[in-house]
Amino acid sequence: MLMVRKLSKSFNKGTDNEISIFNDFDLDIEKNKCTAIIGPNGCGKSTLLNIISGTISLDKGKIILNGEEISSLKEESRAIHLGRVHQNPSMGVSPSLTILENMSLADKKGENFSLRRLIKKGNMDKYISLLKDLDLGLENKLNTKVKFLSGGQRQSLSLVMAAMKYPNLLLLDEHTAALDPKTSNVVMKKTKELIEKYEITTIMVSHNMKDAIEYSDRVIMLDRGQIILDKPSIQLTEEKLIQIYREKLVQNVA
Repeated sequence: MLMVRKLSKSFNKGTDNEISIFNDFDLDIEKNKCTAIIGPNGCGKSTLLNIISGTISLDKGKIILNGEEISSLKEESRAIHLGRVHQNPSMGVSPSLTILENMSLADKKGENFSLRRLIKKGNMDKYISLLKDLDLGLENKLNTKVKFLSGGQRQSLSLVMAAMKYPNLLLLDEHTAALDPKTSNVVMKKTKELIEKYEITTIMVSHNMKDAIEYSDRVIMLDRGQIILDKPSIQLTEEKLIQIYREKLVQNVA
């Protein structure tokens, strides 16, 4: 479904501060599965999502999505096929617009449209149904500006907006890291329900090992741009992941 082949990426090339993140890195992501990517800071988790989405360019290699190479496509062209939810709850929404206006914009993704004809009454039932699935009462706040929503509500709205056009691939970049534990738990449950209901292929970057196991089908651990663990989630425990993580930290310090 998604294939990353011979990926290489360095920053500050040709300087004393050059950092190599990936070197001939390969990855295959299965269709209709949620793959969690974990690892220490600087291991390449978010960099990988940024390369897939086109936010940053790769130095060498190929990104292939559903048989089509997208390596040379600009970020806005890739966005037609991808959905993404960021760590910051405000990055996936327009805070100054209402819930209804935000959803209408997301619904026009990849299309030409006029702002004056942004909202179509015929789509209202669809939006209300999507919001009801969140069970947060947002369907009763369609005309509320998003800036007045809580972080959890904004992130849940971002999730629905990222998935509503049924993207080929959904990228979740530590999308609950900025939330309190209780809200994070709610958003994670809604995330699992949504991606299972619509069978959306998902890559989820996370620092929470418990969430990585509980809400994914497969866990990959990166360290210095390399895969050091790749197993079905059902075969893992939080204790095992923590043990591997600590062992790697000790090796890196040594």
